[in-house]
Amino acid sequence: MKRGLLISAITLLAFGACEQSVERVSDDDGHFVIVTTTGMISDAVRMIVGDSATVETLMGPGVDPHLYKATKGDVERLDNADLILYNGLHLEGKMQDVFTQMNAVTPVVAVGDAVPEERRLASATYAGKYDPHIWFDLSRWRLAVVAMSEAIATADPQRSTYYYENTNRYLDSLDALHEWVRGEIATIPEAQRVLVTAHDAFGYFGDAYDIEVRGLQGISTVAEVGLQDVTNMVDFLVERGVKAVFVETSISPKAVEAVVTDARDKGHEVTVGGELYSDALGAPGTSTGSLLGAMRANVTAIVTALR
Repeated sequence: MKRGLLISAITLLAFGACEQSVERVSDDDGHFVIVTTTGMISDAVRMIVGDSATVETLMGPGVDPHLYKATKGDVERLDNADLILYNGLHLEGKMQDVFTQMNAVTPVVAVGDAVPEERRLASATYAGKYDPHIWFDLSRWRLAVVAMSEAIATADPQRSTYYYENTNRYLDSLDALHEWVRGEIATIPEAQRVLVTAHDAFGYFGDAYDIEVRGLQGISTVAEVGLQDVTNMVDFLVERGVKAVFVETSISPKAVEAVVTDARDKGHEVTVGGELYSDALGAPGTSTGSLLGAMRANVTAIVTALR
């Protein structure tokens, strides 16, 4: 009875999403079990632990973490975990009560807390809150990766040296990609360096890589896109002569497509420049199933469409 006393209470908090068929986490091989929320976190964790731990992800490709509610299967996974890692900064807002309950019996770490307040971007929509999409600035994300590594090493100290060595190699990869992204975005003429997306997930990207960013929705997708939001965006596109806008893999493209249509009705030709990975990565085993691959795909699409 590892944590059975909490399961019933947490299950009552968690339900709200459709029931899923979820295979229970197994540590039959003696592996340390880490449960993560998003693909970005699980990707980093796998780079840190290699084959020395079992890593489970609650939110797969195409899943919007802003709207996600835990299922009974998720609660079972969390109950079997030796360590739980989530983004925090209200990204997984509908799961916060679950994390609070689990923290009584299992180490639970919000990796976004590793980014100092002075390096967080304030939300223009929610007073006193911060933009949670920290992975879009790789220099900030490396702070979260270090926090993951330290949490893993603390919870599983026998393998700490191995974890730290893997972490350092991954950080080198992040640093190299950070410089590549800066160079690629700089090839876009400054007047054309405007990134318009489905929701305001790319604030850190714009801040780090010197590109103006506009989102049709705010930093959370909880609020619906209104007619005025579409009208305002169309006016912006026409005024600035923006060439392309982008949809996102975890959000319906309908609102962006409406913007494109309305802009054309006003005599301004704008295209959908591609589908960006924002709150979720691509399918496991594909090139975009990792943060490094998804970031490269995003930047390639952005540069091709705007340059």
